[in-house]
Amino acid sequence: MALAYVARFATSAAKLDLYLRRKLRERGWAGEGEPPVAATVARFVAAGYVDDAAFAKAKSGSLLRRGYGARRIEQALGAAGIAETVREEVRAGAAAQRQAALALARKRRFGPFGAAMIDRALREKQVAALLRAGHPLDSARFLVDAATIEVAEEWAEANEDT
Repeated sequence: MALAYVARFATSAAKLDLYLRRKLRERGWAGEGEPPVAATVARFVAAGYVDDAAFAKAKSGSLLRRGYGARRIEQALGAAGIAETVREEVRAGAAAQRQAALALARKRRFGPFGAAMIDRALREKQVAALLRAGHPLDSARFLVDAATIEVAEEWAEANEDT
């Protein structure tokens, strides 16, 4: 079961552990005591079938490209059972986070990427959507209020932490 799971899905050690425990419980584990899940997961980690660092790097990169912010990426990695030290190693810099916010604004047609004039209610909805995606309030406000696409792109390409 474990080999088929890791062959099909990118996973972390914690997710593999939860999967195996759930499948054994569903099948009515009749063995004595605790099932030998931890030993199986440890063998898969030692063999390199499961690599939390590689999983975290791939997952955070994927979420950044889709436009999610640092807070949402942290939540996703935490839910996958990735250790805090590994999450710190793959945490995106400020420039990558601004690029992610720009990608989401472009994809969802927020701010200068959408209608020329937006009313207050639509502006608040766009800011709220950027906040739910994990971006800081100042970034969300800047992108929604940007006068032109060029201004938004220059902000995203800036090197300083703003």
